[in-house]
Amino acid sequence: MKIFHYTDIKAKDAEGGSSKLNIRWLITKEMGAENFAMRLFEMEAGGHSPLHSHNWEHEVFILEGEGLVVGGEEEKKFKAGDVIFIPSNQTHQLKNNSSKTCKFLCFVPYKQE
Repeated sequence: MKIFHYTDIKAKDAEGGSSKLNIRWLITKEMGAENFAMRLFEMEAGGHSPLHSHNWEHEVFILEGEGLVVGGEEEKKFKAGDVIFIPSNQTHQLKNNSSKTCKFLCFVPYKQE
């Protein structure tokens, strides 16, 4: 068992077509997690994740802030407390169109080769 404060993990630029988006890899294989990774994203006002798709799903929990999630041809609003499920192979992007930082947890399986 491990317990630590999330700020013990250094925030890094998420890169890859994102803007004003930092990531903290909270739980990883290196810690002994065999199936899933837990990541905390901090998206500044006006920031966004890249518009992309891949062959694994996302489970997202919005901790703070609000914005828009693009999924396929849809665009929906989200706010603190909302849960977002993004199926595998669906083009998606999260955008912070507010004036405050948006924080969210994102859980993903390790890539299946």
